[in-house]
Amino acid sequence: MSKLRVHCFSMSVDSYSAGPNQDLDNPIGVGGLAIFAWQFATRTHHQKSGKDGGATGIDNDFVARGFEGVGAWIIGRNMFGPVRGPWLDDNWKGWWGDNPPYHTPVFVLTHHPRASFTLSGGTTFHFVTDGIHSALEQAVKAANGQDVRLGGGVDTMRQYLSVGLIDEMHLAISPVLLGSGESLLQGMNLSRLGYQLTKHVPTPNATHVVLTRPT
Repeated sequence: MSKLRVHCFSMSVDSYSAGPNQDLDNPIGVGGLAIFAWQFATRTHHQKSGKDGGATGIDNDFVARGFEGVGAWIIGRNMFGPVRGPWLDDNWKGWWGDNPPYHTPVFVLTHHPRASFTLSGGTTFHFVTDGIHSALEQAVKAANGQDVRLGGGVDTMRQYLSVGLIDEMHLAISPVLLGSGESLLQGMNLSRLGYQLTKHVPTPNATHVVLTRPT
């Protein structure tokens, strides 16, 4: 049975997973890129970005694990891009260029219909307008027995987390203070939702925490 997994979801020490005022120059909000510095430095991230080099070790192991056994993704519209409201045209194809790192079907939550399209490497973006349960159902079917990975943004994560649909969640707490932005866990009672801490691994760049919800 497919699981819904979260990997490499970074947050600051003061619990923000995105900074304020997202735009083209600040795709994760002002200051938000700093909480992903641990991930950007890894070999797996370099490879997915078409670059050489990068660090190995524990941080890299967590990044690599996030691509293993994943047959589809779900992301929110904010993660797909900064465009708001109805799609005025089809020019925006995402932040990642012609060859996004997903290489699977990706289901984008949105309130505004848009036709699916395929980019290099086998990434096909589908736009889902009828909610999180429909997106999960479609992603599970597309994953064909593999797991589904849930990406950001924060609002998308909170929607799935608040109803206990996430089976496994890897959070990376970066040694950064943002001061404001979007908080993943504010108002969430993870214990009541059934989540348990199953792994805790500190590195010089981040503290990795894995939460699971027994099924």
